[in-house]
Amino acid sequence: MKVLIYSDVHGNLPAFEIMLEKEGECDKYICLGDLVNYGPWSNACVDLALSLPNSTLVMGNHEEAFISGKYPGSNKMVQAFFQKTWPKFKRIKEISLFVNETVLDQFSCLHTVNDSYIYPDTQIELAKNYLIGHSHYQFRYSNNDFELFNAGSVGQNRKYINEINYLIYDTETKIVSMKSIVYDIDPVIHQMKKENYPSVCLDYYINKERR
Repeated sequence: MKVLIYSDVHGNLPAFEIMLEKEGECDKYICLGDLVNYGPWSNACVDLALSLPNSTLVMGNHEEAFISGKYPGSNKMVQAFFQKTWPKFKRIKEISLFVNETVLDQFSCLHTVNDSYIYPDTQIELAKNYLIGHSHYQFRYSNNDFELFNAGSVGQNRKYINEINYLIYDTETKIVSMKSIVYDIDPVIHQMKKENYPSVCLDYYINKERR
């Protein structure tokens, strides 16, 4: 069985669609959270994720913020994104049903571990196997005979803004494959300009390094 595991779409519908087209039909889909905020298509991304067959959707911190109506962080740029995207969001009921965690064979699948940003150089003692997102960096980490895979971000890669990252899991071989796609980010920026995003938000996407 082929399972597509993805995270941090963040309202980027074009990137989401490109990933799905690239992989074709899968037997199961797991979203590790943060479908919403940042990009212009939060509603459409939730709708598309819900439409996928055999789909499990995990709660991310941005879903939690949209449900509460307030982003708790102090980052001014993220606050600007939230104030732009949250008022137009119409899927509160749907995201309220997302689960906190799900299990895929030997892996616990959740947005992150201990509410932390886990990066490639983060030292963490593993007590089980994990598939996570949240930090927008794709990597594999292991210790104590356990493995942690970060799926990276579909819609807002922190290293290269025009790269889509996700995971494919084969239930027969038990192999996790780290996948990436380079795509054209300019249509996303064009839509953000069309919707009059604040300059601090636009500058982040425009000035971010590209592959």
